Amino acid sequence: MSKKRRSLVRAAFSAITLVMTMLLLSGCGNYMVLNPKGPIAAQQLDLIIITVILCAIIIVPVLVITFVIVWRYRATNKKADYKPEWAHSNLLETIWWGIPIVIVIVLAIVTVRYTHELEPSKAIASEKDEVTIQVVSLNWKWLFIYPEEGIATVNTITIPEDRPVRFELTADSPMNSFWIPELGGQIYAMSGMSMALHLQADEPGTYFGTAANFTGEHFENMTFDVNATSDAEYDQWIEKAKQSPETLTDESYEELSKPSEKEEPMLYSSVPDGIYERIVTKYMHDGAELHQHGSASADETNGSTSAEATNANSEEASSSHNGH
Repeated sequence: MSKKRRSLVRAAFSAITLVMTMLLLSGCGNYMVLNPKGPIAAQQLDLIIITVILCAIIIVPVLVITFVIVWRYRATNKKADYKPEWAHSNLLETIWWGIPIVIVIVLAIVTVRYTHELEPSKAIASEKDEVTIQVVSLNWKWLFIYPEEGIATVNTITIPEDRPVRFELTADSPMNSFWIPELGGQIYAMSGMSMALHLQADEPGTYFGTAANFTGEHFENMTFDVNATSDAEYDQWIEKAKQSPETLTDESYEELSKPSEKEEPMLYSSVPDGIYERIVTKYMHDGAELHQHGSASADETNGSTSAEATNANSEEASSSHNGH
């Protein structure tokens, strides 16, 4: 077989392999990140698309030019120009340096803008009341606490559609990552910290939630359902949960927090007061400062503590002055 024919066979084989790979990948499943069901996920998809287009402006021409150069200046092509003294072109230098620089600047501006807009702790603007859910990562399950309703669930949550949801996250296990692909990006859950994440489902449905961080042998079991319902159905679900015979106590939580391979979804009709705060501070030594990223309650707590400390110091100073 001639060199020219071998080159054509290799090129055809590479093209067929690329097409087959794309077809196989297209059948691997539902690309949930590309199918947003909430305002946060929709903006994140916009950022992905903008980034891909900007990068493609550089990558696609480079790949095409690379193929053209390799093909045109192959050893068997005797028609290609031979210019051994050629070394520089101001026009080409301007093109292959100027265009990438402009694209990087545009990409930086777009990324900074979206980064500020999509700050996880930033509340979603809405006329409807926000729902608060406290999330605890365990080995290997998720505990969800509804502090306003006084209930809790394991490996399942229900939220009202078209209403913002504030997730407060911590971990009573190795660091993990909480992710609902169709509603928004992931955020880490860490012991000794309380992170905030705001999401919203724009339409009813059941969405996939998972742990996106390796945390041990059975981390793949850390999946949960997110059921977005109407307000009426959400209220009915709350009442159903409050009638559950199961209750979460400090003792039952200790049993739940032990590593297990797979926990079925569960409803608890009541939870101990302040259990989430106790979990957050469980591994902190005395005097350590609690880090609450994006938590309004943290500011209020710190303000209250500072005010109490100021009053106490004032009273002590006054007493000392009166004693003198």
